[in-house]
Amino acid sequence: MAWVKIIHILCVMGWMTSIFAVPRAIIYWKRDWDRHTAQGPIGDLTFRLYRFSAGLGVIAAITGLWMAWDQGFPGWVWLKLGLVALLAVHYVWTGRLVIKAQRGSFEQSDKYLRIFNELSVLVVIAILWAVVAKPF
Repeated sequence: MAWVKIIHILCVMGWMTSIFAVPRAIIYWKRDWDRHTAQGPIGDLTFRLYRFSAGLGVIAAITGLWMAWDQGFPGWVWLKLGLVALLAVHYVWTGRLVIKAQRGSFEQSDKYLRIFNELSVLVVIAILWAVVAKPF
């Protein structure tokens, strides 16, 4: 089971990189678009990072459920799963922003994207608390 946990942690780290970086990258992409009216390397990198991390998120979910199944789904795991579901919604919403950005549509302000980015940090802190404290 240790190898499943190792894979889970590695994939979570990769997925978190995208969750934290892509909304911020959209800000820079928007600024670049305003100057050049083209996707450019920032847009390409943002899209590739998002697309690559989707697979990592799926592997993280599968290995996480595997470990939860092995432990009999204790109460704290249900809390973690609920919080991960919120993070997954955040990730899908980020994907919608990436798709719109590819079309040259940057509807959200820099401030919105920064706040959107920080919300994911709060959810991750709650997930870490649930995993470490195992409150129930």
